[in-house]
Amino acid sequence: MTGKLYVVGTPIGNLSDFSPRAAECLRNCDFIAAEDTRVTLKLLNRFDIKKPLISYFEHNRRERGEIILARILGGESCALVTDAGMPAISDPGQDLVDICIASGVNVVSVPGPTAFATAVALSGLPSGRFTFEGFLSVNKQSRAEHLDSIKDEKRTMVFYEAPHKLLRTLKDLYACLGDRRTAIIKELTKIHENVERTTLKKACEEYENIPIKGEFVLVIEGAPQAAPEIYTVESAVAKAREFTDGGMSKNEAAKNAAKLTGIKKSDIYKILTEE
Repeated sequence: MTGKLYVVGTPIGNLSDFSPRAAECLRNCDFIAAEDTRVTLKLLNRFDIKKPLISYFEHNRRERGEIILARILGGESCALVTDAGMPAISDPGQDLVDICIASGVNVVSVPGPTAFATAVALSGLPSGRFTFEGFLSVNKQSRAEHLDSIKDEKRTMVFYEAPHKLLRTLKDLYACLGDRRTAIIKELTKIHENVERTTLKKACEEYENIPIKGEFVLVIEGAPQAAPEIYTVESAVAKAREFTDGGMSKNEAAKNAAKLTGIKKSDIYKILTEE
C-alpha cells in the first residue's frame, strides 16, 4: 500500500507557533524530509520527537526526490518540512510535491505559519488582493525581466530578501516602481520582530547608512489606479462624431457613445441631428 506525503508547516521564528497537529504528524510519520537536518533536529528535540531524517534541498532535490518517492510508493509515509514556514512555497519542496502527485501519491496538508501572509497582515497596506513575488533573482537579466513585469502591478506585492541583498533590492525596486508606500518587516515572530512602515525612497536613504541584519519581508504598495475619465455631453458628442466619420449612422454612433461615456443617448443624438 502506497504511503502519503505530508506537507508540514513549521515555525517561522517562534517555536511556540508549532501546532499540536504538526507535532503529531512528525511523531507518526515514518521519516522526515528536511531542508536542513540540523535545523529540523532542533525542532524535534524541542518537542521530544525522534524520527529518521533525510536531507532534501535545492542541490540534491532530483536525486533525493526519487529516493523519497520510492520509499513512499513502498508504503512509508513522509513528512516534508522546510527550515521555516510552509514547504513548497518558493521552496524546492514544490518539486517533491509535483512528482508525488504525478505518481498518484496522496499529498496531505498540515498548515503552519507563513511569512508572506503574516507580513501582509501587519503591513497596513491593501490586503484584499496581493501577489507573492518571492526573491528577486541575482541574475541580471532575470532580475530585470521580473522587475519589468511588475512595474504596472496594481496589487500589493510581497518579496523576501536576505540582509546582504536588501539595499540593492530596495534601490532596484525604487528605480523600477518609483516612490511607493512599503512595509519592511524584519525577524517575524522572533524577539527582535520589527515593522517599519515607510516609502521606498526613504528606505533607500535609511538603509544606506546602517548595518543590516535579520531576514526581511518587503510589502510594497501596488501601482495607483488610473482615475476614470469623466465625460461631458460635449465630449460624448465628439466621440459620436468620431464614429460617424468612420461610417457609422448617427443613431448607432449615439448609442455607442452613450455606452462608452454614460451620457444619455437621446442627448447625444439630439445634438448630432441638429448639426
